[in-house]
Amino acid sequence: MLTGWLRRYLRDCKGGMTLMGLILFSAGLLTASYAIDVNSLEQQRSLMQVAADSAAHDALLTRELLSEKEAVAAAVTRTNAIMPKGSYGIALHAKDVTFGTWNVKTHKFTATSGARGAVRVLLRRTAANHNPVATYLMKLVGIAAWDVVVGSTYSTYQPICMREGFVAEKVIDIQSNNSYLRGFCLHSNSYVKLSSNNTFEPGTVVSMPDLSLLRLPASGFATNPGLTEALKAGSINIRVLRRIQNIISTVGDPTSPYYPEFLTTSIPTTLTAHRIDQTSLQAGHIYMWQCNSGSGGTITNGTVVRGVVIIADCDVTLGNGTALEDSILLTTSTSSTSINSPNGLRLGVNDGCKKGGGGRIVSMGGMKFAADLEIYGSQLLGLGDIAFAAKANGIEGASIVSNGAISGTSNMSMSYCGSGMDEFTADYFQLVD
Repeated sequence: MLTGWLRRYLRDCKGGMTLMGLILFSAGLLTASYAIDVNSLEQQRSLMQVAADSAAHDALLTRELLSEKEAVAAAVTRTNAIMPKGSYGIALHAKDVTFGTWNVKTHKFTATSGARGAVRVLLRRTAANHNPVATYLMKLVGIAAWDVVVGSTYSTYQPICMREGFVAEKVIDIQSNNSYLRGFCLHSNSYVKLSSNNTFEPGTVVSMPDLSLLRLPASGFATNPGLTEALKAGSINIRVLRRIQNIISTVGDPTSPYYPEFLTTSIPTTLTAHRIDQTSLQAGHIYMWQCNSGSGGTITNGTVVRGVVIIADCDVTLGNGTALEDSILLTTSTSSTSINSPNGLRLGVNDGCKKGGGGRIVSMGGMKFAADLEIYGSQLLGLGDIAFAAKANGIEGASIVSNGAISGTSNMSMSYCGSGMDEFTADYFQLVD
């Protein structure tokens, strides 16, 4: 039999909650520890993601014009600025910056030596990297640190209007009776002005920052079929315009991204005559045309300029029937008519948008083409206004980009190639993964 004392002891509930309290306290402490450390982990992961995105962007931006080594260094520098080594260790190593290509359809990055189109960056805070993310209270249950790896992939792209069409900082002023076929684009960072009877196929784009600034005749949309559907609001940072001087100065440098494939020598030949023709030019060569005195330089009537680069320091007149095929004409002249043609200039080969054969004209001034301009897979790029009159059905694959205004006349048909273009570009960058 139990003694009275023992029975009273066994029935006594005093302090019975102490054990349960200890269990609940321990559980609460563990939960709080987990919450605190997970919150800290997410803060560190967010910081690493910001650093990875910034590093990838800087790497691809640098790689556009410079070497892979310099681009990697830019990524590392950006990472260290956001995550100083003294506090975070070495989060980004050079081996974790990889250049390659990005497949939009499969959403897949492929490492490719020498590539400029995409980059993947991996930041590491791991025990193996000697910089894991330390915990606070989780140490109590044996978890002293977390391993964290984050990545970022950037890819280059070209806005649709920068691939083909007319792009201007100032007004785009187009007259009447023109046809714009699927894919063609008119973009102004100011406003677009149109006359009557312009036709826009489905898939064309007419854009400007403020659509209320669109200028139309009294007949309005009624005499411009398809315009309503083509209108888009937006602006474009026309990066290639800031590259013009660099293009002119480096186009003959084999290490430059602007160096054309058709050149067979980078050693320039000097021209001093004020009039040149096909006998003055040899395919595969680059020419420095010193024509800045007198009345400028003239490429004589009917000359077909093929497979050359010409860098002039004067206004250049392209005579009647002149053509540029697989050639680049550049001038440092800043006059409003630094490149001009009275009649019948043809840029590129009318080959149905095949690769190659295009002509490119780049000027630090303006351009004026009086009549019958034909453009096939080619580009006009200028810091001044560009004015032209085109031949009916004479534009197929054209990129006209101006830091000033673009003005065109009537009775033109402008179609889109989508391939085979010969043009200077400046990349745009987007986060893809």
